[in-house]
Amino acid sequence: MTDQSMFDTDVWTLTRFVMETGRQAKGSTGELTQLINSLTFAIKAISSAVRKAGLAHLQGIAGQINATGDDVKKLDVLSNDLCINMLKSSFGSCCLVSEENKEAVIIPADKRGKYVVCFDPLDGSSNIDCLASIGTIFAIYKRTSEGEPTEKDALQKGNNIVCAGYALYGSATLVALSTGAGVNFFMLDPAVGEFILTERNVKIKKKGKTYSLNEGYAKYFDAGLTEYLHKKKFPEDGSSPYGARYVGSMVSDIHRTICYGGIFMYPANEKSPKGKLRLLYECNPIAFIIEQAGGKATTGHERILDVQPETIHQRVPFIVGSPDDVDEFLACVKKHQK
Repeated sequence: MTDQSMFDTDVWTLTRFVMETGRQAKGSTGELTQLINSLTFAIKAISSAVRKAGLAHLQGIAGQINATGDDVKKLDVLSNDLCINMLKSSFGSCCLVSEENKEAVIIPADKRGKYVVCFDPLDGSSNIDCLASIGTIFAIYKRTSEGEPTEKDALQKGNNIVCAGYALYGSATLVALSTGAGVNFFMLDPAVGEFILTERNVKIKKKGKTYSLNEGYAKYFDAGLTEYLHKKKFPEDGSSPYGARYVGSMVSDIHRTICYGGIFMYPANEKSPKGKLRLLYECNPIAFIIEQAGGKATTGHERILDVQPETIHQRVPFIVGSPDDVDEFLACVKKHQK
């Protein structure tokens, strides 16, 4: 092996990819490119903080509760501040919606751009202390109103997303990104401090072999879900049962589902009749990515990206994954509808 083959001298970084994609877009001003690059820097900084959380005493509760009632970890606070400050300084956004803020953050007039960003700065943060994988999720929309921005600017259907993605802080740090032309994976190379394109146009399998949900809530499941799970565990066609995989950190479970196929479910149940996951900054961005990869995303009754948000922290049931698996789930739901 020669030295040249060991080191690529024509590297596709995330920055280069976004710049080149932006140049091809009609009427592009470079504002979205600037915004994504600023968000990418925040993700790099969060990745660095996650890697040394224990050493830097960033584990544990920060003594606050966020807008949706979850305990706030120290690392949550840091990640949220990083995202907000980097997005403010990008001059590309006008309104930010974060899981950690009860109200939308309106960008000062002298730093405003034309985009709305909804994000979960640290998804799966209950897993920080046990060192399981965690992530960041984001969706970017173009503002449709004029005048002073308000949180109503964020209440757009997922169909309006211009860019969405997630970062996974696992055995490596990865960003999955889509601007509406397929999904691409970028891996952080710590040696050069850049995200490198590792997989282009990622596609999910038509059908998988695993299901992912919290079966601890089985006593609250409805008849449709119960029948679907029975079919996966006791197949009547002679096929092998599905494997159960559940990390409890959505980005981890979603990334595995995209890579290997299958279905991820956080449905409505008796205990959480509206589901638990938040539409704007968890479900919509992931649904956008899943669909761009050829999968499906539904509430069980409606396509996720068609749901009209009513509040910025709205919860919805969430079922996503390989198209055949989601269709089979929907068939069970339909069978038991009253």
